[in-house]
Amino acid sequence: MSVRVQAEPFDPGAELNALHEANTGVGAVVSFVGYVRDFNHGLEVSGMFLEHYPGMTEKALGKIAFEAAQRWPLLKLEVLHRVGLLQPGEPIVFVGVASAHRQAAFEACDFVMDYLKTRAPFWKKESTEDGPRWVDGRESDLVAAQRWE
Repeated sequence: MSVRVQAEPFDPGAELNALHEANTGVGAVVSFVGYVRDFNHGLEVSGMFLEHYPGMTEKALGKIAFEAAQRWPLLKLEVLHRVGLLQPGEPIVFVGVASAHRQAAFEACDFVMDYLKTRAPFWKKESTEDGPRWVDGRESDLVAAQRWE
C-alpha cells in the first residue's frame, strides 16, 4: 500500500501501469482519476487551491487504505492526492487497486473514494468569476460512504 500527498503533477497512466508491473498474480486493476473541472454549481472555475494538514492527511488516507486491505484481498493499493494550486484539467486524485479478481478491485476502489471524499482532511477553495469560495462537502458523498458501514 502506498499513500502520497504532493503538490507536483502526476501521470495517471504511469501510476496505473505501476500497479501490475512485475506481478503476474494481478488479474484485475481498477483505478479512479479525479480532475479539476472548469465549472461548479453553475460558475466558471479558473483554478483550485487544496489545503491539507500535513501528517494528519497522510494518516487519514493510510487508515482508509488499511481498512480496504482488511476488507478485500488486494495485491496493491495506491492513493495519490495533490495539494496546492491546480488548474482545470489537471488530475487531482488517483486511486488504483490491484487484485487477483475484478470484484475485489472494483469494490475496494469504490470504498476508498467514498471514504476519501468524506474522511480525508482536505479543504478546497475555488477561484470563480464571482471570486474565491470554499467548496462544501456534498450530502451525496456522505450517503455513498454510509453503505460501507
